Amino acid sequence: MKPHFNLNNNDAYQAWREQKLASYPINLQQHFIEIANAKSIDAKSLQRITQSCQQINIAFYRFIRKPRNEKKWVHVLGKQVGLLNLDNNLCADNDYLTSLCVTEHKGQHDYIPYTNKRLSWHTDGYYNKPNEQIRGMLLHCSRPAKNGGESLLLDHEILYILLRDENPNYIAALQQEHAMTIPPNILRGKEVRPARTGPVFSFDQAGNLHMRYSARLKNIEWAKDKDTQAAVNFIRQLWEREDSPYILRYTLQAGEGLICNNVLHRRTDFEDDDRIEYKRLLYRGRYYDRVNSLQSLYPDQTCR
Repeated sequence: MKPHFNLNNNDAYQAWREQKLASYPINLQQHFIEIANAKSIDAKSLQRITQSCQQINIAFYRFIRKPRNEKKWVHVLGKQVGLLNLDNNLCADNDYLTSLCVTEHKGQHDYIPYTNKRLSWHTDGYYNKPNEQIRGMLLHCSRPAKNGGESLLLDHEILYILLRDENPNYIAALQQEHAMTIPPNILRGKEVRPARTGPVFSFDQAGNLHMRYSARLKNIEWAKDKDTQAAVNFIRQLWEREDSPYILRYTLQAGEGLICNNVLHRRTDFEDDDRIEYKRLLYRGRYYDRVNSLQSLYPDQTCR
């Protein structure tokens, strides 16, 4: 881990904390990175995306002109900022990006992301294998909902700070290997994924902080010790208020998207248009890489 994440190194933590919090509050409209040509993204825009992800773990972008074959250029953008290894999750499309829309397809309609219902706070892939953790995520809007569908986001490093400032023991508890268990996924009587147990906070090979978390009240098993239980309650109280100045709120419009190092996020419910061609459609990519990571953690996997 990096020195500032060491619970015994308070000087390094305080210096990093001060620098981190200096980035807030954030004016989202000033923060958007405009991309003039999706087919030939300029180096300055790519650099700004990388810098934003280094600073707050999130970058917002906007295609000034919506390109034809939009999904192809979303792939290209991801690759150009170092997101190479896509996670082929259960409901992904053939190209490993996932089309998020209201659906009644078997295997999808059972999951909240494919409905118009509210999504609770989580990080993507919290149920994945330890060696297939989702480090990076891309979300691109092709068509927004008629009403609603707002995204709320919180940098997981900010939550780390809030927890550590409250009680460093909360951090130690959430780093335990048995901190959080996701029960097996049973679909129509068949196990499609076994139970997953692991820490909430962990570190990658470069020492970067990673978080796996879900605010679901059911089917999440938390460690029974008092510090873990208190940490979970502290986080839940934050979600109940949602008044933190560090929570970013935005409803992506057509041609807009966000790239992040798998920060905490949720979505409000929404109302779709009655016309099929105007219904909400977003493309989501889940990656085993962080934005502009120095090297792939999975060099043997095919980049889609």
